[in-house]
Amino acid sequence: MPLAATSARTPPRVVSLVPSLTEAVALTVPGALVGATDWCSHPVDLDVTRVGGTKNPDVPRIVALTPDLVIANEEENRAPDLAALRAAGIEVLVTEVRTLGQAFQELDRVLTACGAGSPRWLAEARAAWADPPRAAARLRAAVPVWRRPWMVLGRDTFAGDLLARLGVDNAYAAHAERYPRVAVEELRSAGLDLVVLPDEPYRFTRDDGPEAFKPGTQVALVSGRHLTWYGPSLTEAPAVLGAALRAACP
Repeated sequence: MPLAATSARTPPRVVSLVPSLTEAVALTVPGALVGATDWCSHPVDLDVTRVGGTKNPDVPRIVALTPDLVIANEEENRAPDLAALRAAGIEVLVTEVRTLGQAFQELDRVLTACGAGSPRWLAEARAAWADPPRAAARLRAAVPVWRRPWMVLGRDTFAGDLLARLGVDNAYAAHAERYPRVAVEELRSAGLDLVVLPDEPYRFTRDDGPEAFKPGTQVALVSGRHLTWYGPSLTEAPAVLGAALRAACP
């Protein structure tokens, strides 16, 4: 059931523990957010109480904010923290996102719970992904998300689904783990067409990441926000990611 606002001008009090959902709620239901994590960087002018990280939220601080709803994600947030919030009598909405289709469904569910209808940006995001730009030929890629140790996208990931829609197949999509550790020596010898390096959660840059691979390896440096966030960034993600992939594989 959606949380009813006390009046047309008084939205429910919401704490978000998911950066992409923080952005979605902030843009769609102004005034609803009373708390967000230290990693919630969008909108850039967001002015709410910070409640720690996604993996280590300050539960007493969240409880003190007396929220009507806490928004979480089954992958980003820890079950014991969410259980503690529920034990304090707070409603917790937990999202699960492994595909773009799930992302759209969960965004509808979150915004409905916050008392909002479907915003224009969500319709624009659906339209943008209806026919996204694709590589001229399908590419086989690895997508490292961490270094020291090296970790890559494995099975059932939202980012992997986005890349597949853009013509890039994850070489580790059939791996038993969702974020397997893979030695860089294995990546170098995997016969990849492309290595995709996002700038989050690990901040890969031109000087930190590409040098680990063989000279001549095609490397695409991409925006982590556009690859891994499900929210308003989805409206421009096909164009932004497509441009980065075309630059790497002209």
